[in-house]
Amino acid sequence: MTDTGKRTSALDLVLAVVDPGSWRCWDEPVALTTDDPDYRADLLAARERTGLDESVITGEGRVHGRRVALVACEFRFLAGSIGVDAGERLVRAVERATAEGLPLLAAPASGGTRMQEGTIAFLQMVKVAGAITDHKEAGLPYLVYLRHPTTGGVLASWGSLGHLTAAEPGALIGFLGPRVHEALYGEEFPPGVQVAENLLANGLVDAVLPAGRLAEVAARALSVLCADGDAAAAGEREGAPPAEDAAPVAYEDAPPVEESIRRSRRPDRPGVREFLRAAATDVTLLSGTGAGERDPGLLLALARVGGTACVVLGHDRGSHPDPAAGQALGPAGLRAARRGMRIAAELGLPLLTVVDTAGAALSREAEEGGLAGEIARCLADLVNLPAPTLCLLLGQGAGGAALALLPADRVVAARHAWLSPLPPEGASAILHRTTDRAYEIAARQGVRSADLLANGIVDRIVEEGQPEDRDFLMVLGRVIGGDMAALTARDQRERRAARRSRYRRLGGTGVVQP
Repeated sequence: MTDTGKRTSALDLVLAVVDPGSWRCWDEPVALTTDDPDYRADLLAARERTGLDESVITGEGRVHGRRVALVACEFRFLAGSIGVDAGERLVRAVERATAEGLPLLAAPASGGTRMQEGTIAFLQMVKVAGAITDHKEAGLPYLVYLRHPTTGGVLASWGSLGHLTAAEPGALIGFLGPRVHEALYGEEFPPGVQVAENLLANGLVDAVLPAGRLAEVAARALSVLCADGDAAAAGEREGAPPAEDAAPVAYEDAPPVEESIRRSRRPDRPGVREFLRAAATDVTLLSGTGAGERDPGLLLALARVGGTACVVLGHDRGSHPDPAAGQALGPAGLRAARRGMRIAAELGLPLLTVVDTAGAALSREAEEGGLAGEIARCLADLVNLPAPTLCLLLGQGAGGAALALLPADRVVAARHAWLSPLPPEGASAILHRTTDRAYEIAARQGVRSADLLANGIVDRIVEEGQPEDRDFLMVLGRVIGGDMAALTARDQRERRAARRSRYRRLGGTGVVQP
């Protein structure tokens, strides 16, 4: 647990995050109006102790040169509690950030509602959450850094609404404070639950990092989340690669299906993590759904791919000992994917999905967790998403877990990637009660990248070279960056209508034109 005796003040934290000399306070003076003598004495003592007139400070500064609005709690001022004046100060700051088009960084450290002010203080959380919602709906990033401790109504409102949420190492973070729990139930709260590191393990926060790294991490994330026309232009400058990089070979020269399936299952085949290392910059990994679930089979990140800022979500091969089995994807992974879709939609960022899966999780937990429904919701979200979408078919593409991330404005495939209704062995078992005819069935189903191109499911194929040659990952990055920049430049309604039409015509006219 963080040592409260060495607690960083709100102002010191802010000054450590913003560029030197750039901090500008927005706060208007707050008058003492309470008639309660005890509360008045507490307020006066808090003011004397902190040099502040309320429990929050607000203002703006530059973070690595970028203008950013900041709000932070001062825990030494009545435990950082939020009353009417503090709530009003927060709302005015959020509204100003929205009006001025600024990203917002919040650093709460609070026991929650100010008990001395009662129910009216409790309701402040509603208007703060409403202001944050308006800010996000304006397409502006909202980052949260949870400090020790953050509990109660603060965590249950503006502390849990970030596009990206980090926490202070060892910080106590929870809805019900331990002291309240013990008073109400006569026993201590289970140790280790309301700790930042446990929240990270359970997909409630994206990172645990010291305050000294906050500026660096926030700047990297904002370089993607605040991407504008300059980012699209950068993608176009890096451009689609020369035509020979992505030109498909003649259909009859395409490799046999067995070769592609075997190549896609090699233990040393690069996955989404290797793709990001080779083809992306400014990568910030996110963790889980942000709502208490995490699935190792799904990677979620902010990144620039080929110079274009985007949200990336993809199947993570991990280090599974059996590549044919891979890392199964469960309902929590798909809910994390839908979180990435929401971020892309809210901020108008291109969405890149990476398909590389041996299939969905087959278990009681997956069924009871609503796997089929999550696949359906992913499909519905993707076909209607207002943001530009591009799918990279990187390796295996088996079953509903692959389909859930497939619908997109444009689909790019690695040469040995494939897509099928089930793993080929499963299809063979259904049709012939044996897995021995898997490759024969796969060939008949048209699962190869060349087949997918011929049927209008894939728009472009990128050659791979030899198994040990990973230069194709950089080529993929250039292709994808250029394609995403071009998609971003299109009218949103036109782009979404074309996407719906693309999948409406599959199986109708036979082939969808790229």
